[in-house]
Amino acid sequence: MLVLDQYLSSLAGLAVVAGLALLLLPHATPKVGWIRVLLLGLTIFLGWRYMLWRLTETVPGNGLTMDSVAGWAFVTVEALSLVSSTLAYLVLMRRKDRHEEADRNLGWWGSTPPRVDLYIATYNEELEVLERTLAGAQALDYPNVRVFVLDDGRREWLAEVCRRYGAEHRTRPTNDHAKAGNINYTLFQRLKDEDAPDFVAVLDADFVPHRNFVRRAVALFHDPKVGLVQTPQHFFNPDPIQHNLYIASAYPDEQRFFFDHLEPARDAWGVAVCCGTSSMVRVSALREIGGLPTESVTEDFLLTIRLDSHGYRTVYLNEPLTEGLAPEGLHEYVVQRGRWCLGMMEIVRNVYNPLGFNRLRFMQRLSLLDSLLFWTTTFPFRLIALVCPLLYWFFGIVVVNASVPDIASYYLPYYAAVLVSLNWISGGLIWPVLNDVSQLIAAWPITRAVAMGLLTKGPHKFRVTAKGGDRTKTVVQWPMMKPFAILFALTLLGLVLPLLFPDRFGHVAKAGDGIRVILFWTLYNLLVLAITMLVCVERPRVNRPQRESVELAMLSVGTQRLSSWVLELGVDHARVRGLAGLPAGALGTIALTGVGDVAIRIAAETKDGYRLSLRPTPEQRDGILRKLHTAEARPGAGRGDLPEMIRGWMRRLVSG
Repeated sequence: MLVLDQYLSSLAGLAVVAGLALLLLPHATPKVGWIRVLLLGLTIFLGWRYMLWRLTETVPGNGLTMDSVAGWAFVTVEALSLVSSTLAYLVLMRRKDRHEEADRNLGWWGSTPPRVDLYIATYNEELEVLERTLAGAQALDYPNVRVFVLDDGRREWLAEVCRRYGAEHRTRPTNDHAKAGNINYTLFQRLKDEDAPDFVAVLDADFVPHRNFVRRAVALFHDPKVGLVQTPQHFFNPDPIQHNLYIASAYPDEQRFFFDHLEPARDAWGVAVCCGTSSMVRVSALREIGGLPTESVTEDFLLTIRLDSHGYRTVYLNEPLTEGLAPEGLHEYVVQRGRWCLGMMEIVRNVYNPLGFNRLRFMQRLSLLDSLLFWTTTFPFRLIALVCPLLYWFFGIVVVNASVPDIASYYLPYYAAVLVSLNWISGGLIWPVLNDVSQLIAAWPITRAVAMGLLTKGPHKFRVTAKGGDRTKTVVQWPMMKPFAILFALTLLGLVLPLLFPDRFGHVAKAGDGIRVILFWTLYNLLVLAITMLVCVERPRVNRPQRESVELAMLSVGTQRLSSWVLELGVDHARVRGLAGLPAGALGTIALTGVGDVAIRIAAETKDGYRLSLRPTPEQRDGILRKLHTAEARPGAGRGDLPEMIRGWMRRLVSG
């Protein structure tokens, strides 16, 4: 009974968190500021209560014992990670929404709209990727915009494509300074022209502007101190984690928390950041700072800081004004995140040290420190958390000396507060296992990039994120899977060996109550590693990219005119529901709103309709691209759905 009472009393903190959640959250929205402050403040308090306990009561041994060294190494990284989390929680206590501000200032310029250049930076993207972006740029509803394709690949065929879409094709003699140098080259040329732009909008080659992108972004430049307007990045295709786990419709892309919640919060504190594509910058401010900075491979973040040091603010308009192609391959996904990390380390080492002597505002210093701690602690901590149980199973090294009631008393309330507060704020974007998988998959390349960026001056080479290409086959990313498979095997072996050879692993039997903590930690690691390995088996992507679309359309096949629902639409295919009795191979047309009558062939029957092969004219093809990608709507899932995620995992396991 005494033991039971001890366990029950240890759950008091968890009960308090659960009670507050049930009392406050069912009838409140995340816009209620005092509840945000209360929940996040409680999370910070419980986090540092936990950390104080960790530092004072759970690090084993004294002196230079293996237990002590390993224990202090682990808790140091954990404490730094909590510092990073604390800064994020403080930032999330506020939020800025500029939707109404943009509405009020849509015509601040009077009778003459400002001149806007739209720069589409490209290097090696294929035609399928570029024509989407150009079709979207062609449909912009702003009256005074010129579109430039900045081609560092110097491809002759692209010049002809640009002429077809009314865009101007620009090249330069060298590829110095990558994307930043590419934009600067054309910008400085344009500054010599009589119709030099007032503002420059920037898109990556795989990002399609919605019709209202330029109009809405320009509206926020009514304030002469606004130097840059950033808009969110949305993706019309699933990223590798979503796709490989069958959860694209149930779990938003990995960047949603940043763009939908962290950037609006940073904007409220005056530290919103430029993210490159889907942004617009004031040309006079760019001229003042000498163009886009070139000292880092993440010139966008550095641009924000440099503008700020000259008195210009970066603001954030949280509206779906563009949509792009997420990295389709796992290798490209990891390379992209490694490049982001490397660029941040270059900024901290070579340009703006948050603790150094420079012109940074206090909030910019905190912003830089937050980003530095995020990259340098989050991902190494994920790796260390996999290794620590192995130290115990194989060598008897105890890293955390704690009992189950202690863990329940100190860690569970903090963990519950994190899940409750962040999921309430974000609408269900924080799921323990999936968040760990998304961090683990890139943990080693990012840790390596941290070391390279901080310890070597550079300049550093980097690879452009590849988009497009053949994705129609199953690909096992063996080099990426190998370390996870080794860790999985070692972790499993650590569980089995004490059972087979109890005499050689006597430390396990002597561990007492702490063995339950290590056992749970080990089983959790096995689950995370298993799902991470599953992600490394890349499923084919057929008929991509595509967007689920539901609209009523009329099919004409022979003498028959049939009404059906279009469930899926691409430039060369569609899936329709509600039809029967049509022969495979039959020819006809489908009337698509905003496109016209598109020639079709019945490709195959499905359980509720048919798959169609589309044969559009070039004009109709552009119309389909605009229909798919330029509407004022956001693509992709907006919130997490746990039951649907579990069903997706089950389908993935069954399909292999």
